[in-house]
Amino acid sequence: MALRVIRRARGYTQEDFSSVSSRTYISSLERGTKSPTLGKVEQIATALNVHPLTLLAISFATSPSLDDVSVVLAEVQKEVAALGLPSGGGG
Repeated sequence: MALRVIRRARGYTQEDFSSVSSRTYISSLERGTKSPTLGKVEQIATALNVHPLTLLAISFATSPSLDDVSVVLAEVQKEVAALGLPSGGGG
């Protein structure tokens, strides 16, 4: 669902992903009959010009609405904060 929502919002067709995967594979992902690897999620997100987390957040939202995606991202932020990672940039 997330792939279809973002693809349509960007005005892309399934054929526009020929450099990433076949139209049949993209169609299978959109119908939920196949699951992509994380590497494939990254490739698709790059083709969509979005961060991979955007694609995943919409995927895990109850619906493709800003409110539901915000709930998913708030949960991620809470869980990351609970890990006690240091503040600031760098790696």
